[in-house]
Amino acid sequence: MQTERKYKEYAMERYFGKRSWLILILFGLVGQISWSVENMYFNLFVFETVSPNLDAVTLMVQLSGIVATLTTLIAGTLSDQLGNRRTLISVGYLIWGISVGLFGFLEVDTVQRMLGSDLSRAVSVTLVAVIVGDCVMTLFGSTANDAAFNAWVTDNTHASFRGRVEGVLAILPLLAMLIVAGGFGILVELIGYKGLFLLLGAVITGCGILGLFLVRDSTTLEKKGNFGDILYGFRPRVIKSLPPLYLALCIIGVYGIACKIFMPYLIIYMKTYLGFSTVEYSVVFGLAIVLGAVINLFLGALSDKTSKSRLLYFAAAILATGLLGMFFAKTESKMTNLILFGVAGFVMITGYIFVSALCGAIVRDHTPVGDVGKLQGVRMIFSVLIPMIVGPMIGNAINRTAAIPLPDLDSADAMTTLYIPAPEIFLAGAIAALFMFALIPLLSHVERLQTRKGDNQ
Repeated sequence: MQTERKYKEYAMERYFGKRSWLILILFGLVGQISWSVENMYFNLFVFETVSPNLDAVTLMVQLSGIVATLTTLIAGTLSDQLGNRRTLISVGYLIWGISVGLFGFLEVDTVQRMLGSDLSRAVSVTLVAVIVGDCVMTLFGSTANDAAFNAWVTDNTHASFRGRVEGVLAILPLLAMLIVAGGFGILVELIGYKGLFLLLGAVITGCGILGLFLVRDSTTLEKKGNFGDILYGFRPRVIKSLPPLYLALCIIGVYGIACKIFMPYLIIYMKTYLGFSTVEYSVVFGLAIVLGAVINLFLGALSDKTSKSRLLYFAAAILATGLLGMFFAKTESKMTNLILFGVAGFVMITGYIFVSALCGAIVRDHTPVGDVGKLQGVRMIFSVLIPMIVGPMIGNAINRTAAIPLPDLDSADAMTTLYIPAPEIFLAGAIAALFMFALIPLLSHVERLQTRKGDNQ
């Protein structure tokens, strides 16, 4: 039995086959497109079709982050207990798609007809339904993607090639953002929100159905733990026993805050402060993503041949340099701004992807094989919950303080605020990114200590 297990572990160490790459790219990309649509178009859907109520939109985002984190804690532990990622991924995606498709039917007119009430009450009920519906979608999405799929990736990768895998995974969110920002706006104009959500829901559900036939759990995955393990990752003895893992998570938290300071306002900044048209910012943003992704394919392979924690110095410096460049890319010439912001954006995106890939690989390297699922929720707290709360708070406080007026008060993009994003959000993001340099030496130190300890045993 032990010989068979060692053989399976050796096979996994040496091989990440075509089926695994197909599953990784298919479920990773569809999942990221779904999250991008939720982040970009669900809010816009509420604002444009239900009520221009930013308090409701804010509450929806906050509750979604909380539900995502709690769900990942529970579902990750459940996947360990069942020794089954495959079912949670496949069935989760299937139901996730159905819930997304139904979202487009949450219309004020429909609710008003069903309740036979006045418009004001119908709007209130629709807002509540939309917020609840978003939480339901997040529940199934986080079960399938954040908990089960991420655990599946860890199960089926090894340190010898994990950098390449993480390099691809780090590119997928940006590729999804490129697809959503570039194409979904046109789809809304052609088929409306209901058609968009039905189409996306069908794609997600189809992905789940394919998963029933494609996805296979790792041969080394075993049933382990119970629901008491939901708090496993918060136990002092666990934290004490896995210092590299928790230091890497802290770095992810700092990196996430740095990015969330500016990222929610990036497109608005390009359209309002820099005056880029939709085509211009799409070209600038698209080229930066494509070039940054290509560079990171090579950097990801490099990370498999040298210390990932040491490369973090380089990656964090690239990110901070790009953000500083974006802060200074503000001249009187629009063409100059396009060139300067495009170059700085490319540098930023390169660092953005590289830091994400390195941190993701380090976390997987230091996650105990038998405890992968129950630690996914802890990862979510550092990578999603904390950055989503802290980053935008800092960014919007800077915007509010700068109080740069809208260049065109009649613009359809004015939303409900009378100020636009300020260039200082990029400076603040760069400063926040530099805080990673305080944690990277600690990570390198504890990794060296663990290596020596392992060599002595």
